[in-house]
Amino acid sequence: MARMSLLTRDEAQTRSQLLDVHRYAVDLDLTTGDTTFASRTRVHFTARAAGDTFIDLNPHRLHTATLDGTPLDPAALDGTRLPLTGLTPGPHELTVEADMAYSRTGEGMHRFTDPADGETYLYTQLFLDDARRVFAAFDQPDLKAHFDLTVTAPPHWTVLANGTTTDHGDGRWSAATTPLISPYLVAVAAGPWHTVRTEHRGLPFGLHCRRSLAPHLDTDATELLDTTTALFDRYHEKFDEPYPFDSYDQAFVPEFNAGAMENPGLVTFRDSYVFRSAVTDAERCSRAVTIAHEMAHMWFGDLVTLTWWDDIWLNESFAEYMGYQTVAEATRWTHVWTDFAAGRKDWGYDADQRPTTHPVAPDPEAVPDTASALLNFDGISYAKGAAALRQLTAWLGEKDFLAGINRHFTRHRFANATLADFLDNLAWATDRDVHTWAAAWLRTSGVDTLTAHATDTEHPTADPAWQLTVDRDGTRPHRITVTTWDHTPETGPPTRRDHLDLDLPQQQPRTLPGHRPDLVVLNDQDLTYAKLRLDPTSWTTALATLSTLPDPLTRAVLWNTARDLVRDGRLAPATYLDAARTHLPHENDLALVTGVLNFASRHVAGPYTHPDDRPAALATLTALCRDLLRRTEGLSTEDWTRGRGGAHRTDAHPGLRLVAVRHFIDSATQPASLSDWLDDGLVPGGPTLDPALRWRILGRLAVLGAVDEAAIAAELAADPSATGREGAARCRAALPDLDAKRRAWDAMFEDDTLSNYLFTATAQGFWQPEQTALVRPYVHRYYQQAPAFARRRGPALATAAGAAAFPAYAVDEEALALGRAALATGDLVPALRRRLADQIDDLARALRVRDRRTTTTG
Repeated sequence: MARMSLLTRDEAQTRSQLLDVHRYAVDLDLTTGDTTFASRTRVHFTARAAGDTFIDLNPHRLHTATLDGTPLDPAALDGTRLPLTGLTPGPHELTVEADMAYSRTGEGMHRFTDPADGETYLYTQLFLDDARRVFAAFDQPDLKAHFDLTVTAPPHWTVLANGTTTDHGDGRWSAATTPLISPYLVAVAAGPWHTVRTEHRGLPFGLHCRRSLAPHLDTDATELLDTTTALFDRYHEKFDEPYPFDSYDQAFVPEFNAGAMENPGLVTFRDSYVFRSAVTDAERCSRAVTIAHEMAHMWFGDLVTLTWWDDIWLNESFAEYMGYQTVAEATRWTHVWTDFAAGRKDWGYDADQRPTTHPVAPDPEAVPDTASALLNFDGISYAKGAAALRQLTAWLGEKDFLAGINRHFTRHRFANATLADFLDNLAWATDRDVHTWAAAWLRTSGVDTLTAHATDTEHPTADPAWQLTVDRDGTRPHRITVTTWDHTPETGPPTRRDHLDLDLPQQQPRTLPGHRPDLVVLNDQDLTYAKLRLDPTSWTTALATLSTLPDPLTRAVLWNTARDLVRDGRLAPATYLDAARTHLPHENDLALVTGVLNFASRHVAGPYTHPDDRPAALATLTALCRDLLRRTEGLSTEDWTRGRGGAHRTDAHPGLRLVAVRHFIDSATQPASLSDWLDDGLVPGGPTLDPALRWRILGRLAVLGAVDEAAIAAELAADPSATGREGAARCRAALPDLDAKRRAWDAMFEDDTLSNYLFTATAQGFWQPEQTALVRPYVHRYYQQAPAFARRRGPALATAAGAAAFPAYAVDEEALALGRAALATGDLVPALRRRLADQIDDLARALRVRDRRTTTTG
């Protein structure tokens, strides 16, 4: 494999000025062995002037290259660049023949053999600059071209691509010529797929998965297709440009690094979205949002594509916002913005408070090359960007927002566009100063903080009145909704008094009739992106009444405020857990229950809690889960997964019991109950244990030292699937045994044969807060070995090494010093450096939170 060369923005601009690329003919032979495949590329392009350039190629072996009939020297390949020198103005034809390597890291052409039945599947993931791993390409987004694809595959396989494919017999397939698309959007998926097809609005729609998942796909096919077509129709109501491709296939593929990828006409998803075990309705909603997100990309990203990667937010923020909004409009998940507030927006808030933060739309100079660009696929480009667009829509009005979007599509269809183009098109549709708004929201980083002050006026002889002032720590304008509430504990839940629309920094202070309210909620309905601070009276009322407020989005705003207070050291972790114990047993919104429990278990009872206090924190979580289980007793199987409300407890929310079971498992400190569940094959009162729950229980028992290798092997024999293999790897790495830890470490950092998923599963099992003393020597080894590992195995596994494999539970000054010393070296690839910078900042935050064990709100 050649040394990978980074494409710089300046090089891309130079090449784009020199070339017009017209058409690729790519022929792939997938029958040449288990390690490599044959790739033949013929590309037609025009040089606008005389000059030199290069084409991108990352071959296992380069056989021949011919430019306008003249052979090129394969030895001229420099890293991943094949020089093209002495070009003359006019048309040219380049032909390249090479063997390309399959990957096990989810990059390029990924190869996977299903342990359930021995069948092999291949798929491409060419984002961001990995087209060169599959065919020779001018691999940058603004050199769009038509693609003609032919594939040779084993005779019993099906080949999928961006356009409709034709089987010519004997394993030969061809795909319809694409419209103009960027190289990173080319897609192929080949294997003995199980397929469900339909037709909608005259276009073929398909769902595809590996054969071992066929029964599970068939179970959900109606929901998936109904969701897909409903979203498709809604987008056609919103967008003037019709869907621009000839088919819509969705392939659920194994060991996929991202949630999904927006390849035009062939969206690829991680196949965990084909649910083989029970899931909650919130997880089904999340799947629908992902479908909507990728479909939005068909217009914003595929039809109109960014010019360079500094504008990645134009793709991701738009798709993220439009995904949530369109699910709310077109499906049964009408409260999906609560899910965003409770389980997604924190990704943006967290990223924006680290030293690696960046503007939603960074300056072009801040994204000088493709490695820098890859680092910006984070919570800022997705969650914060979506929140900013939601605020923009609230400020502009949806009518003007969509008018500007549609003008953008029409003016740049099948071409490329920049932030300036986008803003000009929005400005055309409105009288508001969009450019000033963008400068404040898109060109700056960090989180504003809004603080409410509510005081009675000092006029005892007049009718009572009070004043609301909102301090803004930051520079952005905000359009927010403020609600006020009165609460008399003896009379029941709070009652809403005022509903105000407030533009900040204008319109304050506001004088309002009556005595000051008991609760003032800033940013009710979560229309802006800011941290909130409540006045002391409001915070006391919120802690007492959180679960009784009628709107789940209001409750989500307050839970997020509590989360921010914990992270900022202004609210003791134990107080957050007590609030969860008080209110979650009465909470009916599953997204809120899930979001609060996730933060409580992963952060509050984890890195934020001193080891001496962890048993008490886990006891609180266990007691909370028991409360939830008692609340959901008597539900049928359908009730506790889909949550239609049981005959005995009609207030129970979808999936509540399943969430309680999962978190009870994760917080258990004694193995007896879990062992009984595993032996009986069910939780008393339900549910029956499916594979996901069995592996979850086994993983916790492994941490507690209550199972051995024999039990893990027996479970794997009963579930020899890909997820079973991951479960076994996770359990084996979690065993509190020196030999088990050594074997797991060697598999991760010495062997280099683990796939991306098996590496992550092993890493997830390895580090456990109950085992910090046992794995203490590996904290040093991590910083010694991770840099070389990341260089060997590439960006995807470098990211995994900095995420799942990071020793997050080693929360002490020595670990912090080790991390900072590692960052001070120049020995880190960009993907690992970025992850370590984030993790080490989180580690420092955890130490600060631990130092403040008492409640101090503000």
